[in-house]
Amino acid sequence: MLITNTFEVSQPLQRVWEFFGNIPQVAACLPGAAMTDDLGNDTYGGHVGIRMGPVKMQFAGKAAITERDEAAHRIVIDASGADEKGRGQAAMLVTARLSAAGGATKVVVEQDLQLSGAAAQYGRGMINDVNAVLLRDFSVNVQNRITAIAEGRDPDSVGTAAAASGLAIGLQAVRMALLRVFRRFFLPYRPATS
Repeated sequence: MLITNTFEVSQPLQRVWEFFGNIPQVAACLPGAAMTDDLGNDTYGGHVGIRMGPVKMQFAGKAAITERDEAAHRIVIDASGADEKGRGQAAMLVTARLSAAGGATKVVVEQDLQLSGAAAQYGRGMINDVNAVLLRDFSVNVQNRITAIAEGRDPDSVGTAAAASGLAIGLQAVRMALLRVFRRFFLPYRPATS
């Protein structure tokens, strides 16, 4: 499943690009994630924990930078892991493209996500909604950590991203799903223009 999200960081392009080259620092911005082992050759071991409804999953795995294009400000990360209780697996190819947007930086994140086991039981809409909530929190954490670094403060002084809360994510995802249904059935039809 391909998921694309876009957000802006109010910092210059080069500063954000340097930040994205540090995978443990980037992972600290994703709720429930941590890269704990440097395995060499731009490969890291770590874990991601998430709760979706009654299912709490803790994935242990690896993330590796497979492409880094300095001129185009594009980075590709291949991540995969398995639930520590054997209830599923996840694999994701993440491509981040950065571009200048005035004095800020526009970040486009494409995720090619493959799930199996318990995590795969959720529909595409729910997975997209949960992903949107996580990416929104991720973008706020990226902004806070880069700002701390730019101001000469320890980025850990702004804290690491809290574990992804099932209730909070679930409520926000349900809200997003209800808005989709409301728009589909109650807003006027607008045909596509050519």
